[in-house]
Formats: sequence, C-alpha cells, structure tokens
Amino acid sequence: MSRAAIRYAKAVLQFANESNTTEVVFGDMQSVHGTISASKELRLMLKSPIIKAEDKKQALVTIFKDQSDTTKGLINLLIDNKRSDILGGVAESYVNLYNESRGVKVAQVTTAVALNADLEGKVLAKVKEMTGSDSVTIENTIDESIIGGFILRVGDLQYNASIANQLGNIKREFSKSI
Repeated sequence: MSRAAIRYAKAVLQFANESNTTEVVFGDMQSVHGTISASKELRLMLKSPIIKAEDKKQALVTIFKDQSDTTKGLINLLIDNKRSDILGGVAESYVNLYNESRGVKVAQVTTAVALNADLEGKVLAKVKEMTGSDSVTIENTIDESIIGGFILRVGDLQYNASIANQLGNIKREFSKSI
C-alpha cells in the first residue's frame, strides 16, 4: 500500500466523518476495492500511461455510477492528479482505516479449502481470544499450496498451522541431524 493511497484514504475518511457519510463511503470503498481486485483489465487500464485521463474518467464514472458523491469526487480528484492507478489502494486503505476507527479487527485466514461455518466459528473464537476484541471480521483466502491447516494473520500477529509449514519444520530438523 503506498503512502499516497493512505493519505488520500485518511482525507476521504475525515471528509466522510464531517459530512456524516462514513458508512455510505465504507460501502462504496468495499465495492470499489472488490471491483478493481477482481478485474485485471481494469487494473491495467488504470495504470496505463497510454490511455488518456479523460477516457479513464469516463470508464470509472460509468463503472461506479451508483456510488456516492464523495466517492465520485475522489475518483475525479485522483484522475485530475494523475493518480488513478492508486484508486484500489485508496479504497482498501479506507476500509482498513474505517475498521480500525470502529475497533473492528480483521483476521486474514489462508486455508487450502474454503472455510465452513463450523470452522469459521472456531477461528472467530480464537481471534477474539488472541486480540481481546469482540468485533472481528474474517477474510478467507484459499491457497492450495499450504496443503492443509491454516495461516491466521491479525494485524502484526501470525499463527501458521499449515501442513506445508510443518513439513518445512520437519525437513529443517532432518537437515540439522545429518
């Protein structure tokens, strides 16, 4: 995440607080971040120096036509300042700052398969125990290379209970013994 994206996100959050639209903008930013993350073509278009700023603006206004005036203003500002490439980063930073200001902890769980409801409940309980926070949301990422188990990240804390990690530990132990 670039420092510029974080600065823009802080400014948008401050403006949204002053205009009592933080929740609306939060929804917008989740949508913007999700849309940009899901579309490689959109990310390439935003980064392209060949595509004119006016064309980028037209595309973004069309894609995000249902967003609030604050979000549309952010899009226009980024394009005017030739910073359209950081729109996804600004949206992600806003979501993180919003959650942080509300005391919501975000747990990033990497698993080999999608979490079921039972396992998600257990992970939530573990995160609440680790952080002491009652407000926790889970972001599940699937990475088959971990073979099994999970990797849990909350802020600076990380707990790696993946099979790939355990196999790596066993391999290092064998290497030391030889």
